[in-house]
Order: sequence, then C-alpha cells, then structure tokens
Amino acid sequence: MEKTNATRIIEKLGIPFSLQEYKVDAEHLDAIHVAEQLGQDIATVYKTLVLVGDKTGYFVGVIQGDKEIDLKKAAKISGNKKAAMIPMKELLPLTGYVRGGCTAIGMKKSFPVFLDEHALSQDYIFISAGKRGLQIKLSPEDYVKVTSATVGDLINNNN
Repeated sequence: MEKTNATRIIEKLGIPFSLQEYKVDAEHLDAIHVAEQLGQDIATVYKTLVLVGDKTGYFVGVIQGDKEIDLKKAAKISGNKKAAMIPMKELLPLTGYVRGGCTAIGMKKSFPVFLDEHALSQDYIFISAGKRGLQIKLSPEDYVKVTSATVGDLINNNN
C-alpha cells in the first residue's frame, strides 16, 4: 500500500498501526460508509473535523463517525467562546487534505487536536491515513501520543 505523510510520521515514532483499504464512493464520503466498507463497528471509526475558534484560531476535533460535534463544547475545550466548522473550500488549502481523507497527522501546519473521550473506551480506532480509501488502525492512546491531543467531551448529546 502507498505510504502517506501520516503513515510515515507514525512509523518514524515507532508506534504500532495497521492499514486498511476500502472502496471509495465519491457520493458517500461519510464515516458511516467507511465503517461499512471496512466491516467495522462505527464506534471505532473516527472523523477529523477542522474548526476555527474566535480566540485561538484553527483547531481539530476528532469524533466518532456517526456523531455530531457540539460546537459549544468544542469552543470551551479549545479555549474559545465560539467555534465553527471551516468552510469546505478552505480544507485543502489549510490542511493539505481533502474531505474524506483528512487526518490531524501530517497537516500542512500543526493545529491543536481534541479527541472525544469516548475513543478511550475502544481497544483501537480507525482514522484517515490522509487519503480517501485508506484508514489507519491504532490504539486511541497511541493516537493521543502522535497528535498530542487533548481528550474531552466533544459530542452533541441531542442527536
């Protein structure tokens, strides 16, 4: 399989991981579809969201694939009063990644990363390897090490 910036970084750190390929469907880039393609429980497939705060600027939220981020919780944990998702057209120029292939590992610039606490209840999680069709499987604790993520509650419990 083709190496990506994310896989090179993880290898360099000596962190154990595996890669899983899946068939990309441009009409269904969501994490639920990825979980189905991988044959995995959605509770183990995480999506990477890029947000902007009113005080600290850009940051990354990583949450379970079938959940919605709570913008108030995301703002609070990141030291902001308000936070919003960035417009999709800003994703590639800002991170170097496209929708469906975005990961906090190896972005053009390093941003603070916040991982939802539910990840720690899993033995492993899947995150994008930095391109559509490829996922990295690793322990949530190792993900925290690689990204220097802060762990906290990011999920909107109203859905």
